[in-house]
Amino acid sequence: MTSLRFEVAALRDFARSQLVAAGASSVDADLVARFLVDADRAGIFSHGLLRLPLYLSAIEAGGIDVRARPRITREHGAVTVIDAGSTFGQVAMQEAVDRAISVAPIHGMATVSVRGSTHFGAGRFWMEQLNTKGLAGILTSTTGPVATPFGGAQPMLGTNPLTIGLPSDGPSPLLADLATTAGAFGKVVSARNEGTEIPPGWAVDSSGSPTTDPAAVLEGGALVPFGGHKGSGLSVLIEALSAALNTASFAMDTVDIWNDPGSRMNTGHLLIALDVSAFDDAAAVQKKVARLQRSVRSSNAGSPVHAPGDLEHAALQQNIESVALAQSTVHQLSELSVGESLPFPTPIEEGNP
Repeated sequence: MTSLRFEVAALRDFARSQLVAAGASSVDADLVARFLVDADRAGIFSHGLLRLPLYLSAIEAGGIDVRARPRITREHGAVTVIDAGSTFGQVAMQEAVDRAISVAPIHGMATVSVRGSTHFGAGRFWMEQLNTKGLAGILTSTTGPVATPFGGAQPMLGTNPLTIGLPSDGPSPLLADLATTAGAFGKVVSARNEGTEIPPGWAVDSSGSPTTDPAAVLEGGALVPFGGHKGSGLSVLIEALSAALNTASFAMDTVDIWNDPGSRMNTGHLLIALDVSAFDDAAAVQKKVARLQRSVRSSNAGSPVHAPGDLEHAALQQNIESVALAQSTVHQLSELSVGESLPFPTPIEEGNP
């Protein structure tokens, strides 16, 4: 993939200026810009600045309401329900994370259910906030209808991401953040933009036949679950946990903002936070988690093995000052800067995302 490197600070400033120009508050724009750029820094390009043009289109068309504020609609012990009001998913999730961090030490755990939300970005960044506070967590979400159950052909499920993380006294938390589809939908969009194929086994066309053509997926086809019927079952359960516990919409009842930027998707999220000190001495738990990480990494003396989250953590450390973006993403972002006061940044060198 042809790419160029840019200063991280310049990309954040550019994204922030675009969001403010579209009507977002400076606080919300800063939050969203930071998380988009950090996704690129972590190598999660499907959730990075590739999404900025989509967000801006959704703001203009009404799919994202920049004036809305998340509000708590229900509290019951350790359970909180939040209505996001169709604001940025990142803004809704920050409210959910802050709530979980404040409630979990009281009850030993906290569960926050979010409705009326939009795309919240890469789940690992919400989980890291919990982990740095000594909390383990599980996070699920619905998305637009882009996936089909095992054996199906019609898109009715989302990519339905699952994020699980535990604090560690090692260099980084033990953290897995994955879509329950064989590939990420954003990577299909990226492949279409780059003019490349997607890997075999990722998707089917509208007739249910396997395809490697990203256009066939985006034009009536669907992603398939990872792991056959097992991944399919997990995806369906995540759909239920994320939307059935509140008034969020199932993916099959929505139109994705990729297809209609004005769609109010009513996305649902579920965040479960566990205070590890409620179970055992917190330091002992974190040492035990670190031991598991080390054991995984040393499981093959002749070849490197990564514990969950290692690759993204390493990428974040490597890309502190600058990050590489695909040429197709650069082209789309450059087009956004026409007529705006802050032009798209100048690349500093070629890169390899």
